[in-house]
Amino acid sequence: MSHDSNCLFCKIAAGEIPSTKVHEDEEFVAFRDIRPAAETHVLVIPRKHIETLSNCTESDAPLLGRMLILVARLAQQLGVAYTGGETGFRNQYRAGRRAGGVPPARAYPRGAASLATHGVR
Repeated sequence: MSHDSNCLFCKIAAGEIPSTKVHEDEEFVAFRDIRPAAETHVLVIPRKHIETLSNCTESDAPLLGRMLILVARLAQQLGVAYTGGETGFRNQYRAGRRAGGVPPARAYPRGAASLATHGVR
């Protein structure tokens, strides 16, 4: 996988910066946000450095598809998957600083048993 030595998230994926990991495999790392906006707030990042979603190509589609499947699996494991009623989670992607994001491409699954109770926006 590609690695950018100046990228914060590549450093987290490589274990150079500590994090509270909830999942790790050869393609992805998922860890708890250091400033959570919800009771459950996890970032899922590919080990492959992708500057932004705007830089993705067709060759990235299988990797990004597997990332979405991982997000759904983690939501289930973390107890925030949609099971009807008021349950569920939010999955966000941000591209660029104007969107409130910083590179690289990553997913933000956030949620809680009751979205209203836990203030997920």
